[in-house]
Amino acid sequence: MATKKLNLKYCVFLPIVLLVTIFLWAMPIHWYGIPELTVVQQRVIALFVFAALMWIFEIIPNWTTSLLVIVIALLCVSDKGLGFFCDPQYGELVPYKSLMSAFADPVVMLFLGGFVLAIAAEKFGLDVTMARALLSLFGTKPKMVLLGFLLVIAIFSMFMSNTATAAMMLAFLVPVLAKLPADDKGKIGLALAIPVAANIGGIGTPIGTPPNATAVKFLSEAGYDVTFGEWAIRMIPYVLIMIVIAWLVLQLLFPFKSKKIVLEIPENKRKADWKTVVVWCTFLGTILLWATEQWTKINSNVVALIPLGVLTATGIFTKDDIKEINWSVLWLVAGGFALGTCLQGTGLAKVLIGAIPFGSMSVVLVMIIAGLVCYFLSNFISNSATAALLIPILIVVAEGMNLGASGSRAMISYIAVCASIAMLFPISTPPNAIASSTGMVETKDMTKVGIIIGATGFILGYFWLTKLFPFA
Repeated sequence: MATKKLNLKYCVFLPIVLLVTIFLWAMPIHWYGIPELTVVQQRVIALFVFAALMWIFEIIPNWTTSLLVIVIALLCVSDKGLGFFCDPQYGELVPYKSLMSAFADPVVMLFLGGFVLAIAAEKFGLDVTMARALLSLFGTKPKMVLLGFLLVIAIFSMFMSNTATAAMMLAFLVPVLAKLPADDKGKIGLALAIPVAANIGGIGTPIGTPPNATAVKFLSEAGYDVTFGEWAIRMIPYVLIMIVIAWLVLQLLFPFKSKKIVLEIPENKRKADWKTVVVWCTFLGTILLWATEQWTKINSNVVALIPLGVLTATGIFTKDDIKEINWSVLWLVAGGFALGTCLQGTGLAKVLIGAIPFGSMSVVLVMIIAGLVCYFLSNFISNSATAALLIPILIVVAEGMNLGASGSRAMISYIAVCASIAMLFPISTPPNAIASSTGMVETKDMTKVGIIIGATGFILGYFWLTKLFPFA
């Protein structure tokens, strides 16, 4: 069976991916029908499609595809690539340092800190203690445990970094996954609860995710202020409805084989020495700083390095523990960031958005097209960057169409929602990559759930903000 799968990947899917990529790379620019498209941008389109198809079919491990994307980008679209290929006459090139810095992006550092916390928690029995406490709230029925995880993650994500929430919840979830039978599909649903709830939960408040903050900022600058309460009172019910939908979808696609999750987790009998106290203090302190970012003003990416500094300096996290870090996930995320850098650095994202004639469309069509563009781009580049690209343009469009305060708030808020519900691939959002790091989730499963949640959130979000609960 394994050989058959390999043959299908290498003999069918790989040739298809290569042929499509070469076709897109070699076609004359005018074939695309996009004004102002450059040769360099055309290469990025081909690389974009190549990466997406390779991630979907998983012909090679996802992290190796990410690494390959970075190497190809460095050679073909960077300012230090192949001399005859990377000539400025072919279009704006990406600084090679920007591509290489993807390996040390602040979000990658956030992952690193999260992994260090998880490893230390396991080493000193914190994960066992927390799993016991957490599961006691939700009982033993698998579907209730799943709902509990979805709700807790969503609520945390409304007030702290989605990525930080996902990294923290991974420590809670690992002991649960470890106790379920290997053939229990419910494990996949539990692992996917991390990105689904983190991405949806962030929609609930203006501080929940950067696209929300971007929307509020540009609306305020245009004179259409949206207060924290106005946003929360509309979007928290939307989040709760989406969480219930996600709960039903995950149960339907990944039904539990186990009738009960009875975790026979022994109490942590490790002697509470000074090292255990340091780990507990570091763990709780890190979570507290993540949760209070809006008051402390310490960026969550910076906070993530605190446990690394404290635990290595005290000798609690050793060179042997470093080997336990899931480096393949860090490289996977880096590849996604590098692809986003290519889209923005070459100007391709702006060209694609600018090619859409928003001015000649109806209000409904503008919202749907803009929402689809935002959703599509957010699956491949930072949802923050996507929102920052689209929202300023749509503010001008909204003013030009005389939508007024209510219409402008609805349109811009909807774009923020579309950015948050994009979760098709491991590289779509950091929480997706964290779920992938469990080793329980295949890309096809993530994409399947992502399509359903995305389509549902897209449709519900439109009617919610324009018909059911519009801004006054």
